Amino acid sequence: MMDHGVEPWFGPSDDGDGFGGAFPAAPMGGTIARGVASPMLLVGAPGDWLGQAAHAEVRLVSALAPPRAAAYIRQVVMLDIVWLAAAETIGSPTFAEICAAIEQRGCALVCETTLAALDRVAAAIPASVDVQLLVDADPADKLVALAAARRTRFAELNDVSRDDAMESIDRLQEEVARIARTLGDLAARQGGLPGAPTGFAPRGGDVDFVGQLRSPARDFAAMPRSFVPEERTLDRQRAKQVRRMLRQRRMREQYFPADLFADPAWDMLLDLYAARLERQPVSVSSLCIAAAVPATTALRWIKTMTDAGLFLREQDPHDGRRIFIALAEGAFDALSRYFEALDE
Repeated sequence: MMDHGVEPWFGPSDDGDGFGGAFPAAPMGGTIARGVASPMLLVGAPGDWLGQAAHAEVRLVSALAPPRAAAYIRQVVMLDIVWLAAAETIGSPTFAEICAAIEQRGCALVCETTLAALDRVAAAIPASVDVQLLVDADPADKLVALAAARRTRFAELNDVSRDDAMESIDRLQEEVARIARTLGDLAARQGGLPGAPTGFAPRGGDVDFVGQLRSPARDFAAMPRSFVPEERTLDRQRAKQVRRMLRQRRMREQYFPADLFADPAWDMLLDLYAARLERQPVSVSSLCIAAAVPATTALRWIKTMTDAGLFLREQDPHDGRRIFIALAEGAFDALSRYFEALDE
């Protein structure tokens, strides 16, 4: 039996699948009280990082093979977090069934995968599922993901876990809020966002703000150059300007440590802006690369920026197994005015 501050994980079960059985769960409650750990299901083989789960106030209640996970999720009395290890190895039907069960129960999802499989895995997860995606994550990234899943899942935050992970999440949210306010102010002063000088509306909800957040469906097929109107010519010139700025930012890393000037939010905003001008879609994995930070860090930024209403998820019209990330209309308008101001 392990003594890591979480529930023990037993060896092979009676049916020989190599994964343990479930532990008794507490009754369902509205929020987690101070000092009470969130029950988590691990789908896949346990890792040596599980000893840190108690620091995020999470306890492992069971570890199961993927084929058994969906039924367990639907039947267990209380379950707050589902952790998918090596999601790229799970067959598509089984993965879809697990995601459907998670969506039905309203659990938070933490999903580990590889960068090569990231686009396929991200597209298979329903947009309504609260997910933390991890790529080649270290133990610290996994602890942050657990803390974020627990914090997002419940309205009440436990202040006893004010460790480095929670502080990192707070700084991330504060930085995104600052960017949203800045872009919102720029657009509002120029008449871009009607009645929204303090930023962008959160993702989801029933309220429809005209001209805000939802970008229209776009055809990414390029027009022949001989028929491109003058507006497209201006867009290409602006896109070249943005790409040049991104190249200059990467050149700094040849002379100074890369983390000295790390600014993934701005790099992703610039990359999405240039792609929008070029009429090119941007996949999740491509945006992670553009952020110039570890993939798990970039994914955390993408989620936070999407929740803040700056980024949008768009389904690939030609391939349902992929999603694209695009700028919200308000963010695109604010960036356009920003570059217009630079040209003056």
